[in-house]
Amino acid sequence: MKVLTVVSHPRLNSLTFSVAARFTQGLADAGHETEILDLHRIGFNPVLWEADEPDWSTDQKIYSPEVQREMERMQHFDGLAYIFPVWWYSLPAMLKGYIDRVWNNGFAYGSRKLHHKQVLWLGLAADSKEHMAKRQYEQMMNQQLNVAIASYCGISNSKVELLYNTLDSTPETHDKILSQAYQLGLYYENK
Repeated sequence: MKVLTVVSHPRLNSLTFSVAARFTQGLADAGHETEILDLHRIGFNPVLWEADEPDWSTDQKIYSPEVQREMERMQHFDGLAYIFPVWWYSLPAMLKGYIDRVWNNGFAYGSRKLHHKQVLWLGLAADSKEHMAKRQYEQMMNQQLNVAIASYCGISNSKVELLYNTLDSTPETHDKILSQAYQLGLYYENK
């Protein structure tokens, strides 16, 4: 399977990018092809302007060159993976803006839906699993990402995986997080 791996973090030396490296190594070891799309390094603009606002009167809208380029990139892949820090119990603004602009009317929803077989939302949460569960944040993210976004756009095989306690810098926690990321890549198709 060809998997587009989209990473959203401002720092290359972040745990998010270490997780992305281990995840894509797992994909490669399982025989998948992947491309890493680093939203910050390509200078993606997350702000939706008029050129990319959905036009409800037609599904044939021509979007901005930046968005057209990303739509074309997505078309070359069978699967998607998004790797990001969980900020305010949601996606970072950069990734939310990418979804707003690229997963657009006539491409991802409306008369056409996305063709991708599956999507993995891999979030790095500073909180513990227990704290996230206590306030139902994980359930909220599952509903938003799996149902309100992926299913609405035609991807029924959507999964949110959260890596917890990411601010814990002990070697044991760090190694556990990277091992989980590798396993998610290795067994991507079985998720």
